Amino acid sequence: MQSAPFELETAAAGVPGLRRVAIDPVSRVEGHGKVTLLLDEHDRVQQVRLHIVEFRGFEKFIQGRPYWEVPVMVQRLCGICPVSHHLAAAKALDHVVGVDRLTASAEKLRRLMHYGQILQSHALHFFHLASPDLLFGFASDAGRRNIVGIAAAYPEVAKQGVLLRRFGQEVIRLTAGKRVHGTGAIPGGVNRAVSRAERDVLLGDIYQIVAWSRQAVHLVKRLHAADPALYDGFGTFRSNLLSLVGADGKLDFYDGRLRARDADGRLLVDEFPVRDYQELISEEVKAWSYMKFPFLTALGPQEGWYKVGPLARVQNCDSIATPLAEAERREFIDYGQGTLIHAPLAYHWARMIELLHTAETIKDLLHDDDLSTGELVHSGKRHHSGVGVIEAPRGTLIHHYRVDDDDLVTMCNLIVSTTHNNQPMNEAIRRVARRYLDGRQLSEGLLNHVEVAIRAFDPCLSCATHALGRMPLQIELLDAAGQVIDRLSSPA
Repeated sequence: MQSAPFELETAAAGVPGLRRVAIDPVSRVEGHGKVTLLLDEHDRVQQVRLHIVEFRGFEKFIQGRPYWEVPVMVQRLCGICPVSHHLAAAKALDHVVGVDRLTASAEKLRRLMHYGQILQSHALHFFHLASPDLLFGFASDAGRRNIVGIAAAYPEVAKQGVLLRRFGQEVIRLTAGKRVHGTGAIPGGVNRAVSRAERDVLLGDIYQIVAWSRQAVHLVKRLHAADPALYDGFGTFRSNLLSLVGADGKLDFYDGRLRARDADGRLLVDEFPVRDYQELISEEVKAWSYMKFPFLTALGPQEGWYKVGPLARVQNCDSIATPLAEAERREFIDYGQGTLIHAPLAYHWARMIELLHTAETIKDLLHDDDLSTGELVHSGKRHHSGVGVIEAPRGTLIHHYRVDDDDLVTMCNLIVSTTHNNQPMNEAIRRVARRYLDGRQLSEGLLNHVEVAIRAFDPCLSCATHALGRMPLQIELLDAAGQVIDRLSSPA
């Protein structure tokens, strides 16, 4: 797996005197995106943008489908975090079928499925996608910066990463029916329990999974301690934070209410009901990306954008329910010395704290007999709309549906985790480009610094590609030499 190629052009279209550098595609992320930089004649960075260049129209083509198909359909948005979309849709449609509270068995089974998803996703991102940069160096040999290189140089680290992810996938298989694109969650509950024998198989491995998760946290802490100037300063910018917070302010990936803080840690919003999210969040559209730009409506697009995901969640909550992860959270908070930590590379530290929390939570759930007995589904008075909000591996995920009297979906709105982080990712790569690339002769290693900043957010670009308004259409006719001889376009 090589790093992304880059190309240089002598002039940026419509901007005389500037040249354009493109990193296309951004590598070691889920989905397709590119970064463009505009440089002047002195190689000074004038503009940096992250472009999402693919479009997936789930919000449109899901309209007209029976609502019970939706939890299975929407997870086709992604092969990395399908469970998150599966559960967010099921939660939204719980309200449509009149269920405000699941049975104890159904909720615990969904939680087990979701925590298995977060464990496998966090393990995949850190060990397979991010660790080559962190362990070898951002400008190290490109041919080595991959999981094969990690396996050769750090075999135990690679082994742990592979087995952590495999365990999470096995949890998903037993609760959802398949490792990828399962069918376990349905409106009003779930369609299968986990047997005592299946739980015993998972219990045989879970204590080793907890131990490896602790080692992952310690690995990230050692990296920070070895080079604090890099880890604290790389691409750092200040912003608001947003996440779900559970009962008593605890970290909760499955359920809760919305909480937002400003860059200094002061509460902006607390206990905000998820069904009213449209009163809290607005979205801005920009011509150069298919990914929208959310912001807190009350603050406006210039001041209201925010971070989501592990770095936000670990600092936005008041505590973590599991003891080992809570001890690590406290150490992380103490590292900030009374202020919020805004460094993008700190996402990795927070992500591994969450990995440990998921392992501990799975351990506790596997001892609960409600997973194997009890009522799995029920229903009540029908409604015509529902909102499901969940904390996906990459951050807050919102699904909103309207359903007519014929049980057909008439409206779908998705605000995906990576969409929330759109402006933060753009801010991070601007800081990195101006710190490391400005005025220098470009190389693959230097440009990889920009990709490192994007990877810190663990973006799922295919999930986040949605747009408002009409889609532009451009058709070009090329001759045998590749020259454009005719062009037809319709306006956006």
